[in-house]
Amino acid sequence: MKDQLQKFMFEHAGVRGELVELPSTWQEILSHHDYPLAVQNILGELLAATALLSANLKFDGTMIMQIHGDGPVRLMVVECDANLRLRATAKLAPDALIADDASLSDLVHSHGHGRFVITLDPNDKLPGQQAYQGIVPLDGESIACIIENYMMRSEQLDTKLWLAADGQVARGMLLQKLPKHGGSEAQVEDETEAWNRAVILGGTLKQEELLSTDIQTLMTRLFWEETLRVFDPLQPEFHCNCTREKVGDMLKMLGEEEIKTAINELNQLDINCDFCGKHY
Repeated sequence: MKDQLQKFMFEHAGVRGELVELPSTWQEILSHHDYPLAVQNILGELLAATALLSANLKFDGTMIMQIHGDGPVRLMVVECDANLRLRATAKLAPDALIADDASLSDLVHSHGHGRFVITLDPNDKLPGQQAYQGIVPLDGESIACIIENYMMRSEQLDTKLWLAADGQVARGMLLQKLPKHGGSEAQVEDETEAWNRAVILGGTLKQEELLSTDIQTLMTRLFWEETLRVFDPLQPEFHCNCTREKVGDMLKMLGEEEIKTAINELNQLDINCDFCGKHY
């Protein structure tokens, strides 16, 4: 099964949607790490969510989603560029013991200091141009809820997400109410009714069904009564942009004295990329 992201729109309603499945990318990421089951599942959900949100950006750069915590999991990060090339990693606390059924709150909260960070990092930075970064508390008990709340508060966009991952695939669905400017009261009511109907239909999707069913079948099964405009599918893929040059730049930032001390103690420096495991 190939990785695929399918965009669609409700023909007679201001609602757009996306479905994504990432078997190859997700298995490539897991091949470089041995995460506990709970970490694996939630990182997979974050991977699917990042692909879904990145696909709607008209932006030449990289979207980076991060979950920071003070619990057993200190960091989860997913990066997705404008070509839907993805990579992901997680950092755990030393000697972290994590139950298979641990929730997101169990993983990242110890003293309530968890936060969600979304960064848009442009490829070609014009003079004075900087990356955009939004930082908010972890408001929600799941990746989907956290992102839905962020999109409403920061972007004023009604957004619903359904996400799931296991050891084989990460899948997700996004529905988003298109912003409207003006219109009569009747039009606003019609748009609200159409949005509510789309959300009700999406709400019939169970996690087990999302994990076991390909996205083309899901789209037909969920919205068979609707008139949809379906676009050409996109092909996400795994890609790590680490290079020896970037590793060298990182070492330069540490400073000559610290590098010399490390070399004297170890005779050589060995660095592994956190995303792909490549050894330098």
